[in-house]
Amino acid sequence: MSDEKLEQAGLSRRSFLGTAAASGAGIAGAGLLGLAGCSKTEGDKAASGAAPAAKSESASGAMTSHIGPGELDQYYGFLSGGQSGEIRLVGVPSMRELMRIPVFNMDGATGWGRTNESLRILNENNTPETNKFLKDQGLRCLPNGDLHHPHLSFTDGTYDGRYAYANDKANNRVCRIDLNVMKTDKIVDIPNVSGVHGLRPQRYPKTGYIFANGEHIIPVEGYGTWEDPKTWNAVYTAIDGETMDIAWQVLVDGNLDNGDADYQGKYSFSTCYNSERALTVQGASANEQDWVVVFNLAAIEEAIKNGQYKEVKGVKMVDGRAEANSPFTRYIPVPNSPHGCNASPDGKYIMLNGKLSPTVTVLDVSKLDDLFAGKIQPRDVVVAEPELGLGPLHTAFDGRGNAYTTLFIDSQMCKWNIEKAIEAYQNKDKKVEYIVQKLDVHYQPGHNHSTMGETKEADGKWLVSLNKFSKDRFLNAGPLKPECDQLIDISGDEMKLVHDNPTFAEPHDMCLVAASKVNPSKTWDRQRDAWFWKDAEEQAQKDGVDLMKAAKVVREGNKVRVYMTAVAPSFSVPNFEVNQDDEVTVYVTNVETIEDLTHGFTLEGYGLAMEIGPQQTSSITFKATQPGVHWFYCQWFCHALHMEMSGQMIVKPKR
Repeated sequence: MSDEKLEQAGLSRRSFLGTAAASGAGIAGAGLLGLAGCSKTEGDKAASGAAPAAKSESASGAMTSHIGPGELDQYYGFLSGGQSGEIRLVGVPSMRELMRIPVFNMDGATGWGRTNESLRILNENNTPETNKFLKDQGLRCLPNGDLHHPHLSFTDGTYDGRYAYANDKANNRVCRIDLNVMKTDKIVDIPNVSGVHGLRPQRYPKTGYIFANGEHIIPVEGYGTWEDPKTWNAVYTAIDGETMDIAWQVLVDGNLDNGDADYQGKYSFSTCYNSERALTVQGASANEQDWVVVFNLAAIEEAIKNGQYKEVKGVKMVDGRAEANSPFTRYIPVPNSPHGCNASPDGKYIMLNGKLSPTVTVLDVSKLDDLFAGKIQPRDVVVAEPELGLGPLHTAFDGRGNAYTTLFIDSQMCKWNIEKAIEAYQNKDKKVEYIVQKLDVHYQPGHNHSTMGETKEADGKWLVSLNKFSKDRFLNAGPLKPECDQLIDISGDEMKLVHDNPTFAEPHDMCLVAASKVNPSKTWDRQRDAWFWKDAEEQAQKDGVDLMKAAKVVREGNKVRVYMTAVAPSFSVPNFEVNQDDEVTVYVTNVETIEDLTHGFTLEGYGLAMEIGPQQTSSITFKATQPGVHWFYCQWFCHALHMEMSGQMIVKPKR
């Protein structure tokens, strides 16, 4: 519908989008939409519904997102790539994309998903089921993933700059990225689960566990049957953050959604929908209440230590279902279909965002000991339930006692005061204003994140709203529209929108980290980073080759190994010969010692390319099926004679 027709109908584009979103939600949440209790804002009154264009400097006193030539951003943003399977590294406040980190994808620029090193990382922790699937399909690795929820490792409640973790919802995997080199170093394939969704690291005393939620209920071996969905369950997984081995799993009721961990190292949490164990959206939204599941880490660890578990597909699993009345879990009722789960940086509260309810349910962490001891009832842990607006999804924090919740249907960011919301809950007959401000965003925000907001060092400078729709916000790029990431200044009393930009492929979360917390290397370290090329090093030693001085071709039957170094503007092996159908492995070591001098290896006609950073070794294996002369060259511009940095592979035809 055009703007002109909307205006004739007495609607703004914003109100039209809100109505459409509300209609979509109505199938699951009929009767709840009228509970919003929120008033129109200045943005609602605008005819177009669009915010003014961001400026580099604001006369209103807002902080600027402008980073001048030669200046550096103050924060790293680790942005999930969604269906692209990668992590995007951005600078904040500029919102400039700095780098892409391939994880659950195949990347033509770097060779990820094609090089031997990446294939080892992608496949070394596969379940037998995944390996069988790859063999049956003739695949070398799973070609795609759906990357959600990147989060960094912790020590004592704040980021320690060692690792980042993320999940693959599409293929039930969790990855770890080594922040020294910004490369994926581990991927674990998780059995017994379906749809690994929410992911959070343990905060205290350090990231001992990575908690991963199995979203979809399935018949778990030994507990459920294919024929009866009422016997299906979800599974909660704890992964050792250091070894990336699966430590234990917990069988639970309902579909697990998002999760978080406390600041005391005692409990973790997961929102849970589909208490009905239904298989349709209507059925999964029928009950008025679902719950949040609280996991007692000490009780689970004690049971594992004492052998009080069942081994399911090689993993130690305890029964945390409500009917088991176990010491491992407690189920706290909340309005149906809760979504986001966020711990406040003071360590006191857990926020559970309503989605189909206009409320956020606030849990007091200090009451959990009494809950597990049976001294209080589950709802006694709830200390506030403020009504904020339509479609609350996720909550971020500024470290000054304020929370910021995305309102999906209202297309707004709501700033509210936590202590005032608690006061209002305790004094229901007293009028207490806990909503501080609502700010229009464009449109339908999902995740949000504040700078250092998921640590005890939340600094309250910036907030990013990850908006699912961008209609009319940018130049039309065709039917598939980008998403819209908006930067909001939260340093003062009022939120101020200062910048927005388009983003591709459905980001699901963002982690905003002070630059001082992350210190990546400028070149690869041959000792520390040898984990990356360990297989190449072992083979080179067998062949009597020094990778740093390599210039050798080794033939073993129909297998050919070509070792070479790269230093601008030449490869140490300018050409080599193989026979048609030989299995060829090319090892390239970049012996440059200065930063920002990356080399590459691209082989003409074979669809092969790989990146080799300073002091890095990379290798790639292929079958030489095409006879003839095939040039190889460096695809990363490196020298004035970059075009001359090339060579030839000669494939002799069969006779």
